[in-house]
Amino acid sequence: MAKKKQATPMQKDYQIRAKKLEPKRKVGINILRAFISGGSICALAQLLQIFFINVFHFDESKAGNPATAVIIFLAALLTGLGRYDQIAQWAGAGTAVPITGFANSIASAAIEHRSEGFVLGVGGNMFKIAGPVIVFGTFAAFVVAIIKLVFQALGG
Repeated sequence: MAKKKQATPMQKDYQIRAKKLEPKRKVGINILRAFISGGSICALAQLLQIFFINVFHFDESKAGNPATAVIIFLAALLTGLGRYDQIAQWAGAGTAVPITGFANSIASAAIEHRSEGFVLGVGGNMFKIAGPVIVFGTFAAFVVAIIKLVFQALGG
């Protein structure tokens, strides 16, 4: 195991000065903003689900799919219009955690690389950020399914 290199007195002095000048984070207000924005996104999705149930007579289990698609479309549209980043600046993690954050990451990568062409630019780069999310999400679903099967086999 490698030893940790000791900081020089000048480096220690710099770290102390930098710590003093670092702005204090407003944790409480950031949590509140994330809660409000994330909750609002989820409430909108719930209203959309109720809309699809009542207007198009979807089953409750199937109404979530078009509601999710609308939320993803809105996030991608707001990203394309340059508004999503403004909302996310205020909301913080409240827009990053729901599926809207995932849609934003794909859409913004596609927009950023569109000048390189549709195949190598957009297609090749938009999943660089989203790819790990897909892989780990799929792996997590697999692990949860195995755990569920084990508990069912044990009679639980």
